[in-house]
Amino acid sequence: MHLAPRALRRAAAAATIALLATAVGCAPQPEEDSAAKPSGSSTGTTCAKGKLATETSGKLTIATDEPAYEPWFKDDKPANGKGFESAVAYAVAEQLGYDKSAVVWQSVPFNKAFAPGEKTFDFDINQVSISAERKKAVDFSSGYYDVRQAVIALKGTKAAKATSIADLKGLKLGAQVGTTSLNYIEDVVKPTRQAAAYAKNDQAKSALKNGQVDAIVVDLPTAFYITAAEVTDAEIVGQFENQGGTPEQFGLVLDKGSALTSCVTDAVDTLRENGTLAKIEQQWLSDAVDAPVLK
Repeated sequence: MHLAPRALRRAAAAATIALLATAVGCAPQPEEDSAAKPSGSSTGTTCAKGKLATETSGKLTIATDEPAYEPWFKDDKPANGKGFESAVAYAVAEQLGYDKSAVVWQSVPFNKAFAPGEKTFDFDINQVSISAERKKAVDFSSGYYDVRQAVIALKGTKAAKATSIADLKGLKLGAQVGTTSLNYIEDVVKPTRQAAAYAKNDQAKSALKNGQVDAIVVDLPTAFYITAAEVTDAEIVGQFENQGGTPEQFGLVLDKGSALTSCVTDAVDTLRENGTLAKIEQQWLSDAVDAPVLK
């Protein structure tokens, strides 16, 4: 935004003071034209702690899917502060100036979080990978977690013996719809059989247990939790290498053009730089250690 001049110049000569004072009085004054501001732009006070232009004044509305899976959340209760994403959400909230009592949780289905249309939340946290395609419909914060995708199969099966991407091509693979996991099946594995897409991860896990698919693809931390606590007769076959130079990252989802985007991004960047994100990751995702890499 360009400010209109309040005075053309100042002169030191005493003889011109009166003329300059008159000129200032008649000069056009700055106009507050909100329409001229870029979408999602911020003024100097936009990021004032606890005083953001949120959905509900004085509150921060955070959305995630239901059920809320471990290890991202604990006991299907996003508000308890337990689990990686719950802890990250509250850390971001605190950075923005909102304590735990000022945070309101909202249930939003995974696909709806980044679908086109006005949002009812301030930001969504639900293992949503940042992508150019999704950025057409929503804003993202900077990444709060670097992630890899992994393959799970029942122990003793042909799928469990896979050591390369080529070994996966003839298998029936499944993943949750709208996820990077499904993209990896279609774009990296390129199987000879059509992938099975499920509305929920629970459905994908059931399909694996019932033999409807040979293997499923999920993010690596989720893979460790599934094999340790939910489908204990399954194992992690391996993980995929990140494609391209930029690692896949989860980002907080905001309304397209949201005035909060830069504030939330600054908060995430601060938490990464001061080591808070690393500490939260170590606390809640410490089991997500290296798995064999499928090439």
